[in-house]
Amino acid sequence: MSSFMKKLYRPFIKGANWALAGLLAVLGFGACKDYTVEYGTPFADYTVKGTVVNKVTGKPVEGIRVGYREPVNALMYGPPMTSYGEKSIAMTDAGGAFQITEGMFPGEVNPVPVYVTDVDGEANGSFAQDTLMVNFEGAKRSGKETDWYQGEYTVTIKVELTEQKADE
Repeated sequence: MSSFMKKLYRPFIKGANWALAGLLAVLGFGACKDYTVEYGTPFADYTVKGTVVNKVTGKPVEGIRVGYREPVNALMYGPPMTSYGEKSIAMTDAGGAFQITEGMFPGEVNPVPVYVTDVDGEANGSFAQDTLMVNFEGAKRSGKETDWYQGEYTVTIKVELTEQKADE
C-alpha cells in the first residue's frame, strides 16, 4: 500500500476503532444489571396430616409411627443412626392424630409413599404395617412463595389399620 493510501485510511481506521469501542462500552456495560446469584432447585414443604384409626372399631390408635421414609433397622459401627429426618416422622397421639412435613423437590411428589408402622408392641393393640401412596394434586396450598420456595402443600387423610390377632 502506498504512503498516500496509508495517510487516507489511518484517520478512517482510528475513527472506526473509536466508534466500535464506544459502541461496545455502551452496549456491553449497559447490559450489566444487578442480578442475584441463586444456587439450588425449587422446593416446597409437603405436609400429610390426619388420624390413624382401627379399621374395625373406628377408634383412634396411639403409638403408630407415620413417616415419609421406611423404618430401617441396620447394625452399624458407632452410635445408632436413623433414616428419619427431624420433620419426616411423627407418632400418633391419644386421638390418633399425626402430622409430617418435609421439604421436597416438586419432581419427587405425586404420589409419595407414607409408611405407617406399629412400634409400641401390644400396648394399644398390634397392627399390620401399611404403605400409603399420597397424592398432592388436590392439596391445600399455603405459605409465602420466595425465590426458590414454592410454599406448603397439605393433604389430610384418614388411615385405617387392621388389627392383627395374637396367632398371626
